Amino acid sequence: MSFWEIPGMKAGVVTGDLAWALLQHAKEHKYAIPAFNCTSSSTINSVLEAGKELNRPVMIQFSEGGSAFVAGKALPNEKGKLQASILGAVAGAHFARAVAPAYGIPVLVHSDHCAKKLLPWFDGMLEADEAYFKEHGEPLFSSHMLDLSEEPDEENIAICEKYLKRMAPMKLILEMEIGITGGVEDGVDNSGAAKEKLYSTPQDVFAVYKGLNPISPMFTIAAAFGNVHGVYKAGNVVLKPEILQDMQDYAREQIKASTGKDIERPLNFVFHGGSGSEKHHIATALNAGVVKMNVDTDTQWAYWEGLLKFYKSKEGYLQGQIGNPEGEDKPNKSYYDPRKWIRECEVTMVKRVKESCTDLSNVNA
Repeated sequence: MSFWEIPGMKAGVVTGDLAWALLQHAKEHKYAIPAFNCTSSSTINSVLEAGKELNRPVMIQFSEGGSAFVAGKALPNEKGKLQASILGAVAGAHFARAVAPAYGIPVLVHSDHCAKKLLPWFDGMLEADEAYFKEHGEPLFSSHMLDLSEEPDEENIAICEKYLKRMAPMKLILEMEIGITGGVEDGVDNSGAAKEKLYSTPQDVFAVYKGLNPISPMFTIAAAFGNVHGVYKAGNVVLKPEILQDMQDYAREQIKASTGKDIERPLNFVFHGGSGSEKHHIATALNAGVVKMNVDTDTQWAYWEGLLKFYKSKEGYLQGQIGNPEGEDKPNKSYYDPRKWIRECEVTMVKRVKESCTDLSNVNA
């Protein structure tokens, strides 16, 4: 079944039951929706353009630092307030809502990693969701992530429970992280984490299910299976996506023992730190119920690569406003116009977004 056959599915930003139905469709049909970190209208448009060309759903997400960049680096972003990060995320979500319908595909808008020290940012986005919900009957965002994996598991789950209670009336989806994703992202450095912390256990993950499911079933879990942020050389990271199936099997047994219900894959997983992952690891993760994968490092490079190639090919026209290989008096405006070189960045990013969709089987058969 095509995702377009989901009752009520539409082009533009989807939230609540529609957003959740889309993720469940992905799990049932063993594909995942890639989520791309965006920092500008240009990168948002690149993601949407790729989705339009493939006629497939995509996810736009904002990190705290990326959100501040959207609003502008000149704005205050004080510790404990994070005004620019709140403003940028909200502005980015509104921009995505304004343009997404024109691209003819369903789009989810998400906020990425939120450590404990960044909770004021989370609170500000939820306030925007609540205001939008009061006026429109749906939240501004489709989903939000809490990344409290640096905290003890009990505290991590307890804080997630508190926020999910606030999110549930709006049918906002919560993504949470249990276990640690290695490497460095958005100011959080886990590069020195103990190796055992990079692998969640079935018991760890089921504790999340027990805490959150009674509040709302609309949550996903970024479980650790050796993931590391950033690109890495083969052999430096040992991914074990097969343990995701162990987590599914354990949860299935526990649920059946306590309720009598036999749910084949009760958990909804998110794949973090996917840059550079081998294709067979991605396939294993999809089979085990991964419905979303984050993509940032690879699209950052792709965006830059467009500019790099453009500069190399037009270098003689980019040394001044006047004067180029065709003559000392020849103007260069058509080369240094931002619309020219930013578009080249978009072209290469679109290509990389489409590659991620293909890797995750998010393509039309």
